[in-house]
Amino acid sequence: MELGGIGRVLIGAAVALLVLGGLFLLLGRLGIDRLPGDLVFRRGGLTVYFPLGLMILLSVAGTILLNIFLRR
Repeated sequence: MELGGIGRVLIGAAVALLVLGGLFLLLGRLGIDRLPGDLVFRRGGLTVYFPLGLMILLSVAGTILLNIFLRR
């Protein structure tokens, strides 16, 4: 892969992260902090958060985007 190709991939990834970050900020302001399927364990002063619903959603979205953009 040429340096120009690597540069395009990095710029595309940066734009995708920017859009995703903006979406998370917007969802946080709307009060949608946790998705169904997220696990939260609280014991005393310790809270452990496993965002399983978010990870499944990101995995599906990433798979769809990669299949669209990286098709030959």
